[in-house]
Amino acid sequence: MAIQSMVLDPNAVAYTDDQIVGKVNAASAQITRAGSVAAAARPIASGEVDNTALAAGVAKSNLDAMTDTGRGYIKTSPTTGQFKVIAIERDATGKLKSDYDDVAV
Repeated sequence: MAIQSMVLDPNAVAYTDDQIVGKVNAASAQITRAGSVAAAARPIASGEVDNTALAAGVAKSNLDAMTDTGRGYIKTSPTTGQFKVIAIERDATGKLKSDYDDVAV
């Protein structure tokens, strides 16, 4: 596991729908059915849900039930194949910086 960072530029040029489709069509990575269909719409695959994912602690549940501003931390709820966010801040240039675990859940 290593912590990675990403920076979003609010002044970046947005892609058009056609540009996004062109990038997807030109991508070398194959999109699999399991990765492209929501888990609720398909059977749960082996290894997708483990005891840790099913066992929600009372303390975590209580904190998660608090209001977003009252909670004091950013709640991260990644699903299979997504990444846990470790920290987020806005840098001095106005860009959004996010640190995340580089190992997917």
